[in-house]
Amino acid sequence: MSKNNDGFEVMDDCIFCRIIAGDFGTDFVYEDDYVVAFDDISPQAPVHTLIVPRVHVENLEDNPDPELLGNVFAAISKVAKVKGVDQSGYRIIQNNGAGAGQTVFHLHVHLMGGKPFGEGMV
Repeated sequence: MSKNNDGFEVMDDCIFCRIIAGDFGTDFVYEDDYVVAFDDISPQAPVHTLIVPRVHVENLEDNPDPELLGNVFAAISKVAKVKGVDQSGYRIIQNNGAGAGQTVFHLHVHLMGGKPFGEGMV
């Protein structure tokens, strides 16, 4: 673990830390001092955007600071508005651990929308 230029702790081998650092030229659909948001590379809905804290936290089992979680959740409605699903509705998903389908071990929230979702998933 190291610190980036903004003083956030990052993992050098974490793909999301590298995206946040600008290593791949990823376009952010939203960013502030605490989070970045970018479209999922394998979208599962017409709108599928990831909201990722700038600081590296593996998942909820790392006991992230409540303020960090508040910043992530505060960004959700802002991203929904940017993506045009704030009025039509959207789903958020946070996979926590491999058994839940987490494949990138950097805390993140999936914001999905742009189509009606059934009740079967949750």
